Order: sequence, then C-alpha cells, then structure tokens
Amino acid sequence: MKFLEKITPREYQQKILETCVQKNCLVVLPTGLGKTLIALMLTIQRMEKFPGEKVVFLAPTKPLAQQHLDFFEKHLPELFGDMQLFTGMVKSEKRKEIWQTADIVFSTPQCVANDLRKNLYDLKDVCLLVEDEAHRCIKSYDYNHISQKYQEQSIHPRILGLTASPGSEAHKIKEICKNLSIEEVELRTRYSKDVKPYLQPLKFEKIMIDLPVEFIKIQDALLNLFNSYISELRNRKVLWTAPTKTKLIELQKKLQLSLMKGNRSWNQMLAISICAQAIKIHHALELLETQTISGFNKYLKGLFNQAIKKQSKGVIRLVAKPEFNYAFAKSKEFLTKGREHPKILELTKIIEKEKLENKDIKIIIFTQFRETAKTLAKKINKIKGIKAKVFVGQAKKEDGSGLSQKEQKQIIEDFSSRKINVLCATCIAEEGLDIPEVNVVVFYEPIPSAIRTIQRAGRTARLMEGKLIILITKKTRDEAYFYISKAKEKRMHSAIDSIKKHLSKKEIKFQEKLK
Repeated sequence: MKFLEKITPREYQQKILETCVQKNCLVVLPTGLGKTLIALMLTIQRMEKFPGEKVVFLAPTKPLAQQHLDFFEKHLPELFGDMQLFTGMVKSEKRKEIWQTADIVFSTPQCVANDLRKNLYDLKDVCLLVEDEAHRCIKSYDYNHISQKYQEQSIHPRILGLTASPGSEAHKIKEICKNLSIEEVELRTRYSKDVKPYLQPLKFEKIMIDLPVEFIKIQDALLNLFNSYISELRNRKVLWTAPTKTKLIELQKKLQLSLMKGNRSWNQMLAISICAQAIKIHHALELLETQTISGFNKYLKGLFNQAIKKQSKGVIRLVAKPEFNYAFAKSKEFLTKGREHPKILELTKIIEKEKLENKDIKIIIFTQFRETAKTLAKKINKIKGIKAKVFVGQAKKEDGSGLSQKEQKQIIEDFSSRKINVLCATCIAEEGLDIPEVNVVVFYEPIPSAIRTIQRAGRTARLMEGKLIILITKKTRDEAYFYISKAKEKRMHSAIDSIKKHLSKKEIKFQEKLK
C-alpha cells in the first residue's frame, strides 16, 4: 500500500480494510492481531480521498493514545501529515490552536468531548473517526457524544470501531453499533481461516485445585454468617433474587437512593446496614476461596480497625460475631505457620517448570486484586532466575500501591529487555497496552467476562508458541466463573452473527429503495 513503511499487511487485514473503506465498520479482532494497522491503512485511504481533511483517533487512556501515535509515526513517511496528541496536560486553548493545523489527532475521548462542548472547534473537516476499545461505546461514555457530534457535523463521515470483544449481550452490541452508526461487523478469532496461518499454536491447561479441609471450615463459618444476613434481607422484604455480589450491590444502591428520597423507615435503614455487611462477607469468601490467605487476613484486619474507630455500627456488630472471629483467628494461625492458599504452591511449580524448559521465559500472571499481585510477586521472586514485578493501574490506594504512567512505561521497557521476566498484573495489562508477547499467560482466577478473558488470552501465541493456564479452586465461584466466560464468548459470536444478518437485511432494503 502507498505510504505504508516497514510493515506488510496480512490477508485478513486487507479484507477487513475493503469493508471499512465502503462502510462504517466495527472490527472485532483479538489483542495483538493488528487492529491499529487496519486503522492506519484506512487513514491513508481517507486522507488521499479527501485532501486537507483530518483524522481523529480516540483511545480511552493517554498511554494507549500515545501508543497509537507512535505506531503511526513508525509506519508513515515523516512528511505524511502533522500528528498531534491531545491529553488533559495540554490546555484547551492550546488544543484549539493545534487543531487548526493538525492532520491526525490522537486523543482521549474526554479532551475532544470537552472541547466540542465548549465549541472550541467542530468536526466538519474530519473524514475518519476511529474509536479504539469500542466496547466502551455505551451509556454516557464520551465516545457517544463525539460520535453523535461527528455524524451531525462531518461532510465526509466514516467511523471505525475497534475492539477485542464487544461483550456477550446482544442488546449491548446493538447499542455500540447504533451509537457508531455501524453498517458492518468484521469478526475474526484466532481460529478464523484467514487468521490461523499467521498464529502459533496455543496450548490450554486448566488446573483444578482442592480447597484444604481447614479452609472449608472457615468457608462454612462465613457462609453461615452470610446466609443469616441474606435471610434477614428476605424477611425484611427487600431481597427477592439470588444473593450474588452484583445483585447485593444493586440492592444497596437502590436502598440508599430510597433513603435519599426521604424514606427513612427503620426497616429500610436496617436493611442498608445488613446489605453492607453481607457484601463484606461475600468479598471475604471470595478472597478465602480464590485468592491468598494474607489478602484474606488483611481484609478482616481492616474491618476490625474500622470497628475500633467506630466507623460503622454494622461493622462493630459484624466483628463481634463468633464466626468472624473464628475466621480471623484461623487465618492468623495459618500465616504464623507459613500456610498459604494452595494456588500459590501450584503457581510456583508452574513457573519453576516453565523456567526449566525455557531460560528466556516471559510470563504474565493475571489476577483481580492488587493485594494478590503483591503477594504473588513476593513469593515467585524467591525462585532462582525469576525477576517478577507488580503491574497495576494508576489509582493510588491507601497502601500507595498505584503506579504512575512513567512507572508503568518503565516496567514494560524492563519486561521487553528481559530485566523482568514475570509480570503480576491486574486488569491494566488486559486492554490495549503494547506489552511484549509472552510464552505463558496464567489466570490466577477465572473471570466471568468474555471481553476480559479474550483480552488476557491475546497476550500469547501470536509470533511464538504460547500457553494459557487457568487455576481453578474446585467447588467455589472459580468453577462458575470459568463456565460463565465460556458461555459468554459463545453468546458473543451468535449475537454478532445475528447483528450481521440484521445489518445486511437493512442494506438490502436500502438498496431496494434506491431502485
């Protein structure tokens, strides 16, 4: 392709591009399979067709927007066009000035949305709008405001949505397509005929782990406590559904909203307190069953501290319960004896084995919780030849565990240059960031999300053989979450198929009208 430097498009990228040239398109392609190159090729095509018009490339975070800018600069001639990065660090008046001369703008959605609301510029001369991580294009996210303004203002509109997975719920995928005026969906998986030749084999291993008898005793004690709270919520006629974490959080919000509206009945106020304690026990059970004993113990200790400071009457009552005290005492005893969750022992065995088979190993371990990531890094750093680092988001917690963008960038560079060979990462490593390909991806726990599962798995088996290992504690939420994410992925594929058929019917009707 004209202007493209130092890269050759793959057959499936060319095929997808052909669709994107003709129609507003949602491209669903797993992490690492070259969505940005499709956006780059479409940028070239649109700017050639409409000289003097701009391209706007949106990404949810500054590092991701910077990454796309770097990719474009690497693969386009120096004089192709003026490329600029918009972030909150650049004052809005300065952005207004830069907008006048820029050819390609890379930005977070917040910047452009705020500028449009202030009427600092319009999107009249934008011939292509790219929205990366397009699964975020729902509800009131700024992507939607920009898309709406773009469709109203642009003389030559063309929209490209990029995502590894739009989710599994048909109504949400339809909402994304509606918000971006999508006319075609291009879906590929690692098993698609035209993708398969470019990828290396992916070995999958599911490791089932028994919860020790002593852990089960703590689990039973906490379940008794949890069920007593749930019974009380049912008796107070406020809970009618299954007591999942999501449903309990929804109930808590609903009750608090009712309270704010003036419903200060005694039943209502007690129900709010009971619901809050039920959520805390639910979280404690999750830590016990699927995470680490140190994280579980730290969480219970935190509740004791809240009670000492008299922050909540409900917490004071909770920590006085014999079941709670039993769980806390046992977790302290385990830590004194050096006992941890059996997943940690299994994980160290996996890493030792992989290191033995390949001295240049690169591994990402994904986990839901920062506390778990810290514990895992500490444990596996004791393995000879292993240098592990925690890789988490920016948000600073009480323990100061957040990483600045500069620190995140440094860790990725150290991982690329093999100064680090294991990343213990939370969700920050799932979406978009240019993390080098790894030999092994380990899920410390399964997650009930098709989007996040696909993003995590996409970190391996691209240019070299890869392995995906999932640790599952038997008879816990781990098993349920594993099967939920599998079912959601299937639902995603069938939902996209039905939406594609719906879009093609709309096109046929439109063509019939033209005749």
